[in-house]
This record gives sequence, structure tokens and C-alpha cells, in this order.
Amino acid sequence: MSNLPGSAPFSFSSVKGAELFSYLPAYYETSRVIRADMNTKGYEMDHFYQALEETFQQFFVRTATWGLPRWEAELGIETNLNKPLEQRRAVVESKLRGGGKFSGKLVKNVAAAYERGAVNISFEPAQWAFTITFVDTIGVPPNLSDLQNMIEQIKPAHLVARYVFRYLRIKEIHQQMKIKELDGKKMSDFAGGIHNVE
Repeated sequence: MSNLPGSAPFSFSSVKGAELFSYLPAYYETSRVIRADMNTKGYEMDHFYQALEETFQQFFVRTATWGLPRWEAELGIETNLNKPLEQRRAVVESKLRGGGKFSGKLVKNVAAAYERGAVNISFEPAQWAFTITFVDTIGVPPNLSDLQNMIEQIKPAHLVARYVFRYLRIKEIHQQMKIKELDGKKMSDFAGGIHNVE
């Protein structure tokens, strides 16, 4: 069946449908029936490829969504659906990184999994302690308690873990930031310098 004079041309709503149609012989170019058929088949293929992509994403912690509870169950982590996905992913990733001999590198890998930013680790052997300093993160990370729990699991019991956070200071704001940038900052980012937590 061909387009009638004056009728609106058929447009594909399916990406795969348009691709399928492009493989057909040229004499189908004006057939609304074939176009509609390819669009319908393509619509099903669009959904199939989308489902494949979503399933593929579940195999990686940083992109997992509905598959995240499986990661958590495998690693013995309690699933908390009230937490944002990013925080849950960070817990899983740090648990994966947390195996092996305790070292500064291990602590750094685990801490970096939570904030995706730079952290420094320093050891104070005389005080039986080590300090995790958040270099890139401004303020207290939203999932600090998760990080503290993970550090407690991997560190030797006799060591004390300390946390140092960075806050915005006047010299970082004055003639450096615009009003719009300041509007996007939380009040907790301006806590007045470095703050320690044990």
C-alpha cells in the first residue's frame, strides 16, 4: 500500500524500526504497511536492547541499580533502600576493595571508594593511630558512618582511626567564587576550617 497524495508521511518512532526499514529494497519506500510493520518490530527490539543494556549494567557496582541488592547479599551487607544508590554502591565497592593485608594503600582505596576524591592517609605509630584526610571533599561526606564501619572492619583493633575534613575558608571564597556558586553550597561546608573526628 502506498502513501496517498496529500497524506502525511509515516515517521518512525522506533530507532531499530528505522534501521530495519533501511535494509529493505527501495520499492518498499512508499509502503505505509511495511513501514508500520518495521516500526512495530523495531519497537520490540528497542525494548529488548534496552533490557540487555540494563542487565549488563548490573554486572558493575558503579552502574548497578536493581541488581545492587544481589551485590549486597553476596558481600553480607544489609540492604537499606532509604539510602541513595551512590552511597550503597560506595559501601559495596569499599567492601570489595577491603580485602588483604592492612596498609595505608588499603585504607586509601577503601576511603576513595566512598567519595571518589583524593584522600591522604598518615600514620602516627606513637599514638597507635592513623588519620584519613579528605582532600577534595568539602565538608563531612554524607555517608561517613558507612566509611567508619568499613574502616572498623579492616583495621587492627589496637589502632584508632581519625578523620579530618576540609571546609571552605574565607580565602577560598573572597574574590574566588561568584554568588551563584555560593548559593549552591550547604551551610555545613562553611564550618570554619579543619574538623577532626575519631
